[in-house]
Amino acid sequence: MSIYADIHASAGDFSIRATFDAPTGSCTAIVGPNGAGKTTLVHALAGLIPVQQGSVMLAGQLVDDPAQRIHVPSDRRPIALHSQHNLLFPHLSVVDNVAFGPRCSGLSTRSAHQRAEEWLHKVGLAHLAGLRPAELSGGQAQRVGLARAAACQPKVLLLDESLASLDAETRTDVRHLLADIPATRVLITHDPVETRVLADQLLVMEDGRIVQSGTPDEVAADPRTPWTAGLLDVNLLTGLANGTRVALDYGLTLTSATPMTGPVLVTFSPAAVTLSTAEPHTSARNTWEAEVARIQPEGDRVRVLLGSPAPCHVWVTPQAVGELGLSAGSRCWAALKATELTVRDA
Repeated sequence: MSIYADIHASAGDFSIRATFDAPTGSCTAIVGPNGAGKTTLVHALAGLIPVQQGSVMLAGQLVDDPAQRIHVPSDRRPIALHSQHNLLFPHLSVVDNVAFGPRCSGLSTRSAHQRAEEWLHKVGLAHLAGLRPAELSGGQAQRVGLARAAACQPKVLLLDESLASLDAETRTDVRHLLADIPATRVLITHDPVETRVLADQLLVMEDGRIVQSGTPDEVAADPRTPWTAGLLDVNLLTGLANGTRVALDYGLTLTSATPMTGPVLVTFSPAAVTLSTAEPHTSARNTWEAEVARIQPEGDRVRVLLGSPAPCHVWVTPQAVGELGLSAGSRCWAALKATELTVRDA
């Protein structure tokens, strides 16, 4: 394993407790709501926050073990850390910023600049090599920061929302670049596309703990918290199953195709629900009347959020919104086939 971490650490009054490992060359994406502890975990890996209990091993090197009084400083760890704040040196040119790490590792000025120029070319900024950070846009500075981190040729690359300031086209290009970097990568992200494209494993953090882990497909198939379901664009409801009948906690009973007993999690795609202005007479086993809580246009589709008795969201076209007369506070009927429900033990 390139990373083994068993971390109990604190930042102020907030503490985290997390254990995970990552194979060499893999990418681990850490997701979770704001304040979940994602950055605290990455900073503990980087040595910026002391580990109070447990141990951390990076690329075969034991860098933290409080029981043995081991704490390797950040600059002696086989890592590079890039955050959304970049922290470029304002007095250095772009190429000198990127060459800084290689120079610190012992490369000659000429070799360090050659490597820096190669990485600036890879991120599409070779033409800006002579500029100062103050002359760059936010997205350009983000790419320079990524080039600086990658130019260090770290064994472990820690990325804290590193693609957040990039436009859609550039973000796609940089995703491909990150996938090709020969380092074990740990990536904090709020972008479900990044988890799908880059991640070999997904860690879901809430309240300083890892509440779910697995491949992106495994987590998407069985989201265990409402936040995770929202990130992966899946509806998640809770209830009590008795055979194929599930009494939701919100007062509605749904029919599934899977007999279960006891507390369950019910998931279904927002595209599986159809809306109508009158009670539908279809083969769908589940129909209910709901109030529209909110309408959210998103690109070429519209997210319709329904309130009780089954809080969920539904994707429709802008044309359907007009034809159905949907607006906040209006009422409509929802239909959902039993076969579209996935029911698992809670």
